[in-house]
Amino acid sequence: MTNAHQEATDSLTPAPSQCSLDAFLAAYGDVFEHSPWIAEQAWHQGLDIPHDDPAVLAQTMSDVLRAAPRERQIEVIRAHPDLAGKAALADELTDASKSEQAGAGLDQCSIEELARFESLNGAYLEKFGFPFVIAVKGLDRHDILAAFETRLNNTPDEERETAIEQIACIARFRLIAKSEA
Repeated sequence: MTNAHQEATDSLTPAPSQCSLDAFLAAYGDVFEHSPWIAEQAWHQGLDIPHDDPAVLAQTMSDVLRAAPRERQIEVIRAHPDLAGKAALADELTDASKSEQAGAGLDQCSIEELARFESLNGAYLEKFGFPFVIAVKGLDRHDILAAFETRLNNTPDEERETAIEQIACIARFRLIAKSEA
């Protein structure tokens, strides 16, 4: 038994290679924000012991998203909340998003910073038609605001691809956290 398989077996989250579809969706269907179809397609591709490693599972699941039609990718991007936006202020975020945004200090923004996030969220949504998505782990609100401003200069295709890569990073972080739980 590999270390990753043993660790997955020892944790409360079931090892992907050992899951029925229902068990896999219950454990991993929330990794991609409001998009359990990604986990379902990954499961149908076949999961074996290497997929018990969170990095391998993240790659497999992210590949499903990357292979999806453009419209489906945009649906996944749109499933993400604005950063420091109305959903956060109304306490309507998923537990994972709430934890991630708090970890980056977005729950501690000043009134001026909140106004800047609101302005950037609006400009970004107007330009691209979907919310700004960034893997916030290891970043603070100043890093995020700087990335926001830089990425507003991207083309729509560049930004869709960047958002998909950021979502893949978020999924990897979430899968690692599940394996450590």
